[in-house]
Amino acid sequence: MTGASTAGRPRRADARRNYDRLLDTARQVFAERGADASLDEIARRAGVGPGTLYRHFPNRAELLSAVLADWVEDIRGAADGPLAGLPPADALAGWLRLLHRHLTTYRGLAAFVNAEDPALSGVCTPIAEVGEAVLGAAQRAGAARADVAVRDMHRMVNGVAIATESLPPDSPEVTRLLDIIAAGLRP
Repeated sequence: MTGASTAGRPRRADARRNYDRLLDTARQVFAERGADASLDEIARRAGVGPGTLYRHFPNRAELLSAVLADWVEDIRGAADGPLAGLPPADALAGWLRLLHRHLTTYRGLAAFVNAEDPALSGVCTPIAEVGEAVLGAAQRAGAARADVAVRDMHRMVNGVAIATESLPPDSPEVTRLLDIIAAGLRP
């Protein structure tokens, strides 16, 4: 469901306000409590009933997908900006760090993404496409193994995100693990 319309009709102003308030509140609650925070709490704090939340977002994955939609633009911007000017091996290592940072936005998010819920495809598919472009450039330059797929790379980074969830994304332990992945991707 989009924020602009339902079944082709424009949303009423109050429905649009509720949708926006639910997204803003979900971001706050997920930041405080993690990706598995109570949806009833999100509805309560947004000042709406649970039914209103579920009319807009039938399940947690739909809500997370809407909350994380800005990932796509952030990651595309990085791939077209700072990563685009780097040598392919460095761009690939930067991509691993960027992906890890996004997967650790909310506690428990990496495990949720790992479950591969189809409702998250609106967020995950474009991110995988950007990852494929970065990986493909590194492979064509001979800076990455030819037998690695973007899905392999994403699963490894997701594993690091799950294993190091309690650590800051720029901690030495996380950096070391991401460096090991980057080294393992080289031919």
